[in-house]
Amino acid sequence: MRFVAGADEAGRGCLAGPLVAAAVLFDYERLGRREVRALATLNDSKQQSAASREALYPVILRIASRVAIVSRCAGGIDRRGLHKTNLAALRDALARVACEACLCLSDGFPVADTGYEQRAVVGGDARSAAIAAASVLAKVTRDRYMQRADALHPGWEFASHVGYATPEHRAAIERLGVSPLHRLSFQSAAYQQLAL
Repeated sequence: MRFVAGADEAGRGCLAGPLVAAAVLFDYERLGRREVRALATLNDSKQQSAASREALYPVILRIASRVAIVSRCAGGIDRRGLHKTNLAALRDALARVACEACLCLSDGFPVADTGYEQRAVVGGDARSAAIAAASVLAKVTRDRYMQRADALHPGWEFASHVGYATPEHRAAIERLGVSPLHRLSFQSAAYQQLAL
């Protein structure tokens, strides 16, 4: 197939910060050896170092035919629910990059109809270059956001854990409470000591 779009998200399991979904469209007829070589290290973004993801980010932007990145804030996640928010973000990202005769792939979860052929691929970020590329874009975008948020919300150390439920993050919540970036709908042990 000539056109393949892949979508993935970052931040689904976080206590704080946005959920970021990305989609990438590759036109395989336009990819030469140099582009294929440049994308050879693509894999699930969680399996790569931060430096590797940062190095791949501009390469993906240069090689992809289309790219879309969408973000959903903590308040929206709390109002609509994580799963619905995740599926809507993946669908929105795919809809922005899809084209005629395109196969749309999503990592793990089937998304609502985009008007194009689509498949959910379990473990897709390790099986599809388009999904892996979307995974990298989503993760880098989200991590950069959380690193900037660290300066706006000092004390929670967002730059180091980027919102995941690490022991340091849980200790900061116990010490400081929650920030405007925290998702209050999560049933996390980190929130048990707080009167929310």
